[in-house]
Amino acid sequence: MVKRGKSNTTLINTIKFLQILGNKSRLWADIAERLKKPRRLMAEVNLSKLSKLTSEGEVVVVPGKVLGSGEISHSITVAALGFSEAAKAKLTKAGCKYLSISELAELNPEGSRIKIIE
Repeated sequence: MVKRGKSNTTLINTIKFLQILGNKSRLWADIAERLKKPRRLMAEVNLSKLSKLTSEGEVVVVPGKVLGSGEISHSITVAALGFSEAAKAKLTKAGCKYLSISELAELNPEGSRIKIIE
């Protein structure tokens, strides 16, 4: 059987970028390792879980996809590999910021005050 690697160029570039930043911060190295997992094992986090595990103003990384089930009542910053359309709409309505993992890594290369949620 032929072993296949990841074919999503955005994901490959994100992993490489995080590995480079991993020399400065263990957080980004850890997230790069989590993103290397097969797609079927990647995190899928609903807004209800984000709402329970976060408080106002926190910065969160989801090494996978954010889904729109549930509600969120406070403002947070969420970085993830992907967002469903429903999640984007609800996050915008709640006053939250959402961005890609590589965008957050550029803004905070040290990885300070970031929570990982799976």
